[in-house]
Amino acid sequence: MTTKTQPDPDSKLKAKDYASDQEVRWCPGCGDYGILKSIQKAFADMGILKHEVAVISGIGCSSRFPYYMDTFGFHTIHGRAPAIATGVKLANPDLSVWVATGDGDGLSIGGNHFIHMLRRNVGLKVLLFNNRIYGLTKGQYSPTSERGKVTRSSPDGSVDTPFNPLALALGSQATFVARGFDIMSPHLQTIIKEAQGHEGTAFIEVYQNCNIFNDGAYEGLTDKKIRDDMLVHVEHGKPLIYGKDLDKGLIWTNNHLEAVKIGEFNDHLGREVQAEDVVVWDAKNPNPTLAFGLTQLREGIDPTPIGVLRAIEGHKSYETLVHEQLEQIQAKKPARSIEELLHSGKTWKV
Repeated sequence: MTTKTQPDPDSKLKAKDYASDQEVRWCPGCGDYGILKSIQKAFADMGILKHEVAVISGIGCSSRFPYYMDTFGFHTIHGRAPAIATGVKLANPDLSVWVATGDGDGLSIGGNHFIHMLRRNVGLKVLLFNNRIYGLTKGQYSPTSERGKVTRSSPDGSVDTPFNPLALALGSQATFVARGFDIMSPHLQTIIKEAQGHEGTAFIEVYQNCNIFNDGAYEGLTDKKIRDDMLVHVEHGKPLIYGKDLDKGLIWTNNHLEAVKIGEFNDHLGREVQAEDVVVWDAKNPNPTLAFGLTQLREGIDPTPIGVLRAIEGHKSYETLVHEQLEQIQAKKPARSIEELLHSGKTWKV
């Protein structure tokens, strides 16, 4: 951790206080800058003290994150950030531990660590920067690149089926699943704050632009002229209504979510769609069926969901369960010296 002069302890921390003294060395225009600023602003709003945070990363452009945060941090090895972050959280459950990873680091070599981190519900907050490309190693297709993607490693187009990170997270029994955009900072900050308050793993996929190797990957969703018709904001307790005129919505028919226009005749309903037909979102529903439905919407045809898809409560975090177990064991067995432990049980003479 590289530290600067500490601010007055009696003053409220500002976003700039979380910035280290290191020169930020991402490409000019990279979406990573927006994510970094969103984290720093959200931390300042929440009043999180810098010594209460640890940022753990693997390998990739996103994984330079710990260098730029004036908190504890660890730039680890390719794909293993969840494993190391789990150790950090177990050793010090009071730390707010954040994992910065990318679609390559987290879903390729790190895929196994990723799913088990979610399954265990370790109290980590995970930012997965998804630019659908390998940026640090100069533009190969990644596990989230669309089929047919022409890159240096797939000159005739990739034939791979891409991962759906949100569906993968839900399938791994994640208790908090969300999506935001690098350029939509206020919205992303709101998600970050909700993630911080969640017990267990909080997974946030961040759609992020790589203006060098995959520029404009999300323009079809983020262009201000069409954004309102291409994105549906998912908020707990609110209907899934979207569109520039708020005249579109998502209804549940034939075991899937269907994009409809309010007031138009719908074959599945057999009548005109009413506002009351639109699904009211329940992020706390333990049944993930509707959340899965959101992940199956067709990008560019159906609206793309952003916001918190799932935030279920009542599941103890992994570190809580481990420390409860340790306390139970210690209560049953008195403390012993190292010498006693070494000479207890089955021993051998060699």
